[in-house]
Amino acid sequence: MSDAEEGTTVAVTSKGQATIPKAFREKLHIETPGRVRFVERDGEVIIRPVKRPSELRGALADEAGETAATEMLRDERQREKADLDARHGLDEK
Repeated sequence: MSDAEEGTTVAVTSKGQATIPKAFREKLHIETPGRVRFVERDGEVIIRPVKRPSELRGALADEAGETAATEMLRDERQREKADLDARHGLDEK
């Protein structure tokens, strides 16, 4: 069995807690404090980092310059307000 297949052994406490070795935290970019997701697949456990909400901000905007969903909503609200103002004679002249 190769070193990669042998892995790293860590202790599990009576509360079910285990420490993720520093080398794995660095490789997977797991921040501390932070969160991880455990996924069971084919009898093995996979650990995946969970991104912070601040890291997801703007994730819907693509690199080609597409507008983020919140910006699109803000623009739509401004257009609606301008239409209402115009209907009620409140538009700027």
